This record gives sequence, C-alpha cells and structure tokens, in this order.
Amino acid sequence: MDLKQKIRVIEDFPKEGISFKDITTLLKDAEAYRYTVDSLVAYCRDKNADIIVGPEARGFVLGAPVAYGLGVGFVPVRKPGKLPAETVRYEYELEYGTDALELHKDAIKPGQRVIIADDLLATGGTSLATARLVEKLGGEVVGIIFVIELTELKGREMLKDYEVKSLVSY
Repeated sequence: MDLKQKIRVIEDFPKEGISFKDITTLLKDAEAYRYTVDSLVAYCRDKNADIIVGPEARGFVLGAPVAYGLGVGFVPVRKPGKLPAETVRYEYELEYGTDALELHKDAIKPGQRVIIADDLLATGGTSLATARLVEKLGGEVVGIIFVIELTELKGREMLKDYEVKSLVSY
C-alpha cells in the first residue's frame, strides 16, 4: 500500500513555509491504519521489546496498537504536569526556547527493552528526549519507529545511536 497517498499535505500550516503532513486521513482509513500498525508490528517483532513508549499525542495513537500487536505494555510520555504519580523529567532545547517531557518513575524497569513509537521524525528532539527518559530509568532503547520521516530536517542524525525505522519519507 502506498501510505503517502493516504497522508494529507497542507501547505503553509501551522505557519507560512511549513508543509504539514496530516496523518488524520490515514488514521480514519481502516485499511491504511491497519496496514500501518501491522507494518510497524512486523518490524518490531524481532526486537524482543518488553514495552512500547509513545510521546503525546500521536505516539499514543501508534504506540498503543503496536504494543497490543506485540503483546506488550504501553507507556505514555507526557508534557509536564499531566502524569499523576511521581515522574522523571527531561528538558531539551527547541529552535526557540526549551521544552520538557515526563515519564512515571515506575514505568520502566532497569534492563527493559523499549521501543519508542511516534508519528513523525522531524528534528529528532522529542524522540531523543524520550530515549533519554527511558535510559534515565535504566531501560534500553532497542528501536524508534515512525510513520513519517522528514529527511531534510536530519532528525535521523540526532538519533544516530539508535535503530530508526520510518515507513514514509518526504
């Protein structure tokens, strides 16, 4: 299946000069969504992951069904103040300013094999921050999976220490 045909591209969103890749059209297409999840599950099967981690919000939409398909658990990574129990936090640089992500302190056990799932690889900042959170808790990142990779933003270079898989490149 040609997943690019299922992704809507919106020019100049959210601001002029941005070519936004909208996966909501892929998600609402039952066949395309199933194909996407099945493709990610097939890729992950030999990684022997113990758990899937996904940053909000679209990491939830992809990570949870991949976890289900692999028969493992799913852990959400959230923006600060969204998780109710004790958390670990990782702050990272953005183009203009900083951001942070949090993970429950008891979400990852030392030695667990973790796959990070998200919809889009752009600069790699969110994925690297997520990997650092997992590693802070003693987990081992055995793969990072995406539906879309924006190659000109060179996010894969930021994630050079990890195995990265994307289904579609722009």
